[in-house]
Amino acid sequence: MAIYKIKFDKTRCIACDACLVHCKVKNKVPAGISLNRLTAEGPLADKDGKPTAKLKYQPCLHCKKPGCVPACPTGAMYQREDGLVLVDLDKCDGCQSCIDGCPWQVPVYNEMTGKIMKCDYCVDRVDAGGIPACVTGCTANALSFVRPE
Repeated sequence: MAIYKIKFDKTRCIACDACLVHCKVKNKVPAGISLNRLTAEGPLADKDGKPTAKLKYQPCLHCKKPGCVPACPTGAMYQREDGLVLVDLDKCDGCQSCIDGCPWQVPVYNEMTGKIMKCDYCVDRVDAGGIPACVTGCTANALSFVRPE
């Protein structure tokens, strides 16, 4: 994993999708695709019979040994020294091999550009000392951004 991490507190999440919206706006993600996922299963009954939902948030994990990087034949997918897995759009030919190489199919194909997009933890914000848009936009404070000590 990267030295950075987005932590998800499912007990705080209200499944409002603000994290997804802020990501889409910041990264200019076209309709029909998303760089992160929030899934809600339910309503379910908890042990006391109260309604609840099973929630899961899935950004890119920036794996320690990312399958997408060696799967990319052009070298467009790469991993920085700090562990962030990024896409060099100048090298990307849109072949989608990285999607097949990722166990979670995190990279997505942008039909408008013919290139790959993926969660990069808003690397421009991180490099400037900020936090990813999904974390900033989370209305319930269910997401937090962990930096190296």
